[in-house]
Order: sequence, then structure tokens, then C-alpha cells
Amino acid sequence: MPDVVLSIEDVLERFPEYRVAVVVAHDLAIPDHLPKDIEDYVSAAESALADEWGGRPVSEIAEVAAWRQAYKGFGIRKTSYRPSVERLIRHIQRHGTLPRVNALVDLYNAVSVVYRMPAGADDLDKIAPPLAFRFSRADDSFIALGDAERKEDPPKPGEVVYADQRHVLCRRWNWYQDDRTATATATRRAVITVQSIAGSGAHAAEDAAAALSGLLAGHFSARVEWAVADRGTPRVTVGE
Repeated sequence: MPDVVLSIEDVLERFPEYRVAVVVAHDLAIPDHLPKDIEDYVSAAESALADEWGGRPVSEIAEVAAWRQAYKGFGIRKTSYRPSVERLIRHIQRHGTLPRVNALVDLYNAVSVVYRMPAGADDLDKIAPPLAFRFSRADDSFIALGDAERKEDPPKPGEVVYADQRHVLCRRWNWYQDDRTATATATRRAVITVQSIAGSGAHAAEDAAAALSGLLAGHFSARVEWAVADRGTPRVTVGE
């Protein structure tokens, strides 16, 4: 299989502190139900977040504040468009738990909360690399995850999007995923991104990628490689 290439070159001039860890997992064995070890990890992430931030405004979290500012940088003002990590934190504040989707999604959502960084995954067998975080284009295609009508909902001009060579994989940076490349329990190869911006620690992307990789290898029998794209290395290749 070809290498996975990811570029963030298009957005760095406006957002120079942006960093992305791209984690590529092969030979995934995603269980139908959360194994106890993963359930324990998810529960610990939920409890830690609730203990620290349960009764406090999410806007006080440095990483969330930084993402809100970044969203404003490409014209997003409405509070209905929130970074994915903020939505997860709010879900814990309201319900005490993260949403449950499938074992892979539940795991990277927990990593997202632990490291306060947006994370998302796509089925590698359904995408067409190279991949890029870039500004939207006039011919971009997007179908929202879960849309039964599969109606086109293309990005607005100036949006930061995550895209492959065929269509947008995620709109408004990390706000909402396209339906066509979502992971499921049948997924055997996945590409997962973990994103940091101002407010995260200097090595936050590396720490999150290493933690996620260890969990995928240890509990999902995956073969995992990862790399980090940043201002110094805006285009990275993750090989087999």
C-alpha cells in the first residue's frame, strides 16, 4: 500500500503554531464492545475531566480558548460551531460520560479529552491520499456524517478543512466529519489525526500520538506508525 502523506502548508501562514500528529494503524481488530482495559481508560478520562472542570466554564480551558480564537481566524463566530474537543468536554460536563460510538472512536475521544486536543479518524481504505488541512475550494464536496439524505453541504469560503483528493473529510477544521470515510468495527486500516494549536504544550501532539499508538497496538492488535506535521516539517509521510 502507498505511504500516507499529510500537508498543513496551506494554513501555516495564518496559524503558525498549528501542529498535527497523523497516526496510521494497520491490521486493526476493533471489538464489538469495549474491552475492560479500554473501558477503564475511557472512564478514567471522563472522571478526571469531570473532577477538574465539571463546574467550571469550558472557556477557561487554555486549549479550548485557543481553538475558539483559531476558529474566529477563519470567520467562525457562531457558538454552534465548536471544536470537537470542546463538544466532548461539554458532553462530560452535562452527562458525566463521553458518547459511545464504537471501540475505536471511544478510545480516541478519550485521548482527545486527556490531552485537550481534537482527534478524528477515517477508514484508510475509503480515502484517497495525499491528505491536507487547507482552506476550502469552490468545488469541495462534503456530506455530513449520519445524513440519511446524503445531501451535499459544501464548506463556506475561507473555512479550514481536512481533505483528501476526492472530497472534504472534515469541515470547519475539526467540527464535523464526512459520512463517506467514517470508521466502523469492520475497519482494518485507519488514519487518525490529533491536532494542537496555541495553548497546548510544546510536545502535546507527540505525547498524544505516542499514547494513542500504544493503546492501539496493545488492545487492538494494530501495527502503528505516526509523524507530526508542523511549521518546521509541514509535509510528512507515514510509511508502511
